[in-house]
Amino acid sequence: MSDTPAVSDAIPSEGWHGWDAYAPFYDWENRRTVGRRDVRFWADLAGRVGGTVLELGCGTGRLSIPVARAAPRFVGIDRSEPMLNRLRVRMRRAGLAGRMSLLRGDIRELPFLRGWRCRLVMAPYGMLQSLLSDDDLAATLAGAARVLAPGGMLGVDLAPDLPSWEEYHRRVSLHGPASGRRRLTLIESVRQDRRRSLTVFDQEFVERRGRRRTSHRFSLAFRTLTVPQVVARLEQAGFRVDAVLGDYRGAAWSPDAEVWIIVARRA
Repeated sequence: MSDTPAVSDAIPSEGWHGWDAYAPFYDWENRRTVGRRDVRFWADLAGRVGGTVLELGCGTGRLSIPVARAAPRFVGIDRSEPMLNRLRVRMRRAGLAGRMSLLRGDIRELPFLRGWRCRLVMAPYGMLQSLLSDDDLAATLAGAARVLAPGGMLGVDLAPDLPSWEEYHRRVSLHGPASGRRRLTLIESVRQDRRRSLTVFDQEFVERRGRRRTSHRFSLAFRTLTVPQVVARLEQAGFRVDAVLGDYRGAAWSPDAEVWIIVARRA
């Protein structure tokens, strides 16, 4: 048996903390939670804009590969090298290396030359909630506005109302087989800092291979604003909101909707 150090009670100071450690388990968990229910929405949006797509926080490519098939050109940026390594394998297997570019970088400081433009910036699956301050959010939205062509679109997908989640400690959330004759168990705790609108997930993935047991522990922090607050930030950054949706099929938004989706256009 081998264990990584225990997670502390501190709140991560940066939203990207924990994601390198999460990379080996990200796909396993998300196949059992969100699955593919958002894939068609993003692929259809990419197909409609008809130009280069930039994905903020592309991760392991759960959405990147189907979106790249629908778009003439795809660019993905992520800070986590372990996440990007997994996407590179997927990209080669899919035969999409000629249509995709992957960059390691910070979405708060988009590393594109002046004059580079795209038609769609997508921030799916709560990506903007990994920005833990107003300054970080403002910098990211300003960067998105800078790289979008006039009339280009920004799509934002938020996990709804995380600050309302109950706190709990060491709950077994998921359990099942994984590749390589392994079995994984996710033991999860939730902490709230409601003053700062932060929700912290303390994750422990217990990996069993035969008689060997290994624990991997890390924390992920998310900051949740209300939809009106996000809309106001978008307008301040120079966007015009076209639609606010409550699911991936186009239903109207409400505070208790299953997802919060905002589609905006660079004014």
